[in-house]
Amino acid sequence: MWYIEKLAAPLSREKLRLSGNRLIGEASGVSFDINDMGIPLFGAKACSKEARIQEKHYKKINESYIENLAYPHTDEYTRYLDNRLLALAKQRNFGDVAELCCGNAEGLALLKGRLTHGLGVDISTEMLSEARKRLPQDLFYFAQADAVMLPLADSSFDSVIMLGGIHHIIDRKALFGEVRRILKPGGVFYWREPLSDNFIWKGLRSLIYRLSPSLDFDTERPLEFSRDSAALEESGLKLLNWQRCGFFAFALFMNSDILHFNKLFRFVPGIRAVVRAVATVDEALLKIFNEFGLLVIGSAVKREV
Repeated sequence: MWYIEKLAAPLSREKLRLSGNRLIGEASGVSFDINDMGIPLFGAKACSKEARIQEKHYKKINESYIENLAYPHTDEYTRYLDNRLLALAKQRNFGDVAELCCGNAEGLALLKGRLTHGLGVDISTEMLSEARKRLPQDLFYFAQADAVMLPLADSSFDSVIMLGGIHHIIDRKALFGEVRRILKPGGVFYWREPLSDNFIWKGLRSLIYRLSPSLDFDTERPLEFSRDSAALEESGLKLLNWQRCGFFAFALFMNSDILHFNKLFRFVPGIRAVVRAVATVDEALLKIFNEFGLLVIGSAVKREV
């Protein structure tokens, strides 16, 4: 059970031992239940108000969220974004990977052939159940927890990945501090997130986040370079890459839960080729109008003190 050495009680960070269907703190005796899917429920005893809101939010939208990811146009654009992230990482072996706000384990599935072990953390047990079904192999493990109160041991992961999770967390310094804590020396943090560096997108997103039932205005904030690069540095992470991408293709093909007409693209013949073509046009446009990128793909390394 490789994962036992990776786990630690949130907040106290004491070691844990497995006893039946519970994890027990070796020092305090605090216990954490494990559900029928084999997922420990750390969030029941250590969870922020914002994470609790997200937990309730995903209980309502998890089915539509999974459905939207399966559309051919969404799948094709996600594949494009995945290739962008892998290109950023080059040929690196990811080693032991923690995926935070993992949802249905998109990141771990992407890195499956280039990692040693993968441990996914999310506050939604519904999403974690989908992740467990997707990746049932023993080299993967999943835990329910708040990303700013991680049940993970210090310096225990070679890589941390977040695909669309950072913008769900208001306290970025706390999040990035946790990322640095669990990374091994020289470990790398990778992310792909919505970006609102441009004042037009910032205004539009503020309105959309208030109006859409699929989004939660109180607990979701797209990234901004000046704010979030500073938070990374202050948390002990050295920024390596900040690549803007995503324009028309992202707006058209990746927002079925918000722009409902988007779902009709699944009936368009040859839609995958259309998605690839529009993504290529986007890349050309963003070489000129880089500040209009709607997404950021980035990486940062754990800085030695």
